[in-house]
Amino acid sequence: MKKILVTGGLGYIGSHVVVDLQNNGFEVIIIDDLSNSSMDVLDGIVHVTGIKPIFEKIDLKEKDLVTDFFRRYTDVDGIIHFAASKVVRASVNDPLKYYENNVISLVNILKELQGSKLPKFVFSSSCTVYGQVDELPITENSPVKEVGSPYGNTKKIGEQIIKDLCSCDDSFSAIALRYFNPIGAHVSAKIGELPIGVPQNLIPCVTQTAIGIRKKLSIFGKDYPTPDGTCVRDYIHVVDLAKAHVAALNRLFEQKKSDNYEVFNIGTGKGSSVLEIVDAFEKVTGININYCFANRRDGDICSAYADTTKANKILGWKAQLSLEDALDSAWKWEKSLKKNL
Repeated sequence: MKKILVTGGLGYIGSHVVVDLQNNGFEVIIIDDLSNSSMDVLDGIVHVTGIKPIFEKIDLKEKDLVTDFFRRYTDVDGIIHFAASKVVRASVNDPLKYYENNVISLVNILKELQGSKLPKFVFSSSCTVYGQVDELPITENSPVKEVGSPYGNTKKIGEQIIKDLCSCDDSFSAIALRYFNPIGAHVSAKIGELPIGVPQNLIPCVTQTAIGIRKKLSIFGKDYPTPDGTCVRDYIHVVDLAKAHVAALNRLFEQKKSDNYEVFNIGTGKGSSVLEIVDAFEKVTGININYCFANRRDGDICSAYADTTKANKILGWKAQLSLEDALDSAWKWEKSLKKNL
């Protein structure tokens, strides 16, 4: 049984990946500092899988704590690195926090791996590294431009750090997954997106409006050059996204790599506007969403959706669940949160 370290494993995406790893026979160790997550998520993972992963509360910015962890766990076979601050707007307001948390944490981990039997490494990257592209859909060969936010820049820097390490150390191999917009929740409604404070992502704002937590949904911008004037994104079910991480790990373990460092887009290949998401949610749930338009937000780009051909052919992975599946699961998750209050 291979042992996989998942940093940020109690977060939204990380928790779903932990579930899929355990369902596929991997042993999991979670590191999380609980700055944007809750220990309740661990209970949800146990409920879904029947297995309690090892949990370590560690702030990865603290180098001594990272060193101590790897001294105690010398048999880690693979690492999936999620731990990072992730809100575009917040990164614009507090860029130093984002550079400190997202870059230093990554460097601290990688420094501990040098000179040892290097585990396989999967990096949680983002389509934000592309910035606003000139041509859609976005392929892995699309230029990586100047990004629109410090958050996106930390992902771009993180990729370059990993790529540089792969170039100088032939024993180290890594895959960066550039994923688009994860939404939805596990079918059990035991784990899902759990924003602390005011949600920054669209779907929690939609579900919180539908359930009455928020009076109305604010749609930021109605004058983008899109068919209905609202931003377009590639929304992927988080359960499909989780499966892509297992596929990436298996590729590394099976040594099928074409290079020490590989990059894959993870999305559905279809873009949906904010208004299309609201309309789809209303059709799935039968609930009308009260919304209003607000000014554009700093750091937001107009349109982004993926060309997933490379992931489909090389990783053998493809998104299977529909937008309606994702929205339905997100609504069930929101209702379960209210029920448990």
